[in-house]
Amino acid sequence: MSGIRRCPSLRRTNAVGALPRLCDVLRVLREEREQCQQELSKDRTGDLGVEQPTPAVCEGLWDNMSCWPSSALGQTVEMECPRFLQMLTSRNGSIFRNCTQGGWSETFPRADLACGVNVNDSSNEKRHEYLLKLKVMYTVGYSSSLVMLLAALSILCAFRRLHCTRNYIHMHLFVSFILRALSNFIKDAVLFSSDDVTHCDAHKVGCKLVMVFFQYCILANYAWLLVEGLYLHTLLVVSFFSERKCLQGFIALGWGSPAVFVASWAVTRHFLEDVGCWDINANASIWWVIRGPVILSILINFILFINILRILMRKLRTQETRGNEVNHYKRLAKSTLLLIPLFGIHYVVFAFSPEDAMEIQLFFELALGSFQGLAVAVLYCFLNGEVQLEVQKKWQQWHLREFTLRPMALNSSFSNGTGGLTHGTKTSTPEPNRSTWRASVI
Repeated sequence: MSGIRRCPSLRRTNAVGALPRLCDVLRVLREEREQCQQELSKDRTGDLGVEQPTPAVCEGLWDNMSCWPSSALGQTVEMECPRFLQMLTSRNGSIFRNCTQGGWSETFPRADLACGVNVNDSSNEKRHEYLLKLKVMYTVGYSSSLVMLLAALSILCAFRRLHCTRNYIHMHLFVSFILRALSNFIKDAVLFSSDDVTHCDAHKVGCKLVMVFFQYCILANYAWLLVEGLYLHTLLVVSFFSERKCLQGFIALGWGSPAVFVASWAVTRHFLEDVGCWDINANASIWWVIRGPVILSILINFILFINILRILMRKLRTQETRGNEVNHYKRLAKSTLLLIPLFGIHYVVFAFSPEDAMEIQLFFELALGSFQGLAVAVLYCFLNGEVQLEVQKKWQQWHLREFTLRPMALNSSFSNGTGGLTHGTKTSTPEPNRSTWRASVI
């Protein structure tokens, strides 16, 4: 018997941070079949130019999973696990076949066992249930965040006294969280709306544009979190600066820089990894075009926050600031420093984590991450003392107007109602003046 002939797959695909769709699995199978047919056609026509010492008894074969080359009698052929199984399990193994007098033997060991797929194991069903629960959680999280962010944005826009550079930055941060929530809903609607395989190749360009928009919203969200830290750091470090020019620079950083990185990622994907809907990041080096700027912004923010703490502690110890300024800095630092554990830390931790921690990573990024917008709206708007004061003033003005108009309306109806009963009566004339005087006092 001849030795083992190893025939590794020409290309491997390991999904990074995503689960493959049925369309992606079918696409991989189609690509593998077409590639196998080309290789077998070259082998039959002799285009490979390889001299075979013994005639091939077992002709090349595509068995709907793997491509087996033509082999001589007694030869054992080793193949890597099929690509679609690697996509499902993120594991690799080997399967074998012998070339016998009667042709190819059965595959051994079975492909599902060799590649880590246990058809009798209920773990896949449990994982599917876990992912469904995650989807429900992050749908609720993004929905509640969207409602609270829209309410907070409306409040900051409605009151002119709240229009300042600090609140303008908060507004942009709210918009970035709103876009992130909307992009998640759009992505789910496009990618997982239907399992009909007849539509796998339909709207491919639109699907890629949705993923580009999704990645842009994520980068913009982290960019505006960085702007929050930069603005607080600038307030504490720089004594005099133009807030208008500073805001223009922050807008360019928050909305412009993500566009540069996302455009670079889209061009790189188009030329080097134009696979599927761009929702699976198989090439880790290309994925770092998106992941790198996010981690960099988180690390810069972390360094800024440490320096902010140092400056605040020094100012409080030396008492070189007035009471109002200290309270102002405390409020800003308290709300902003809460963003350190809330945003970013888990991203850095899981960026270098093994694939075994994927379920935990999905829980932090999807389930808990979906409530980030809700937390930001509460911290920067609903718990803000200035916002509460303006809302209370508006409520008191409205309440006072209601009490002012109500006695006048009652008096008017009373006068109209009694006028016909006491024709020519003069004693009722002082009553409106008394009512008006009471209303003015209230």
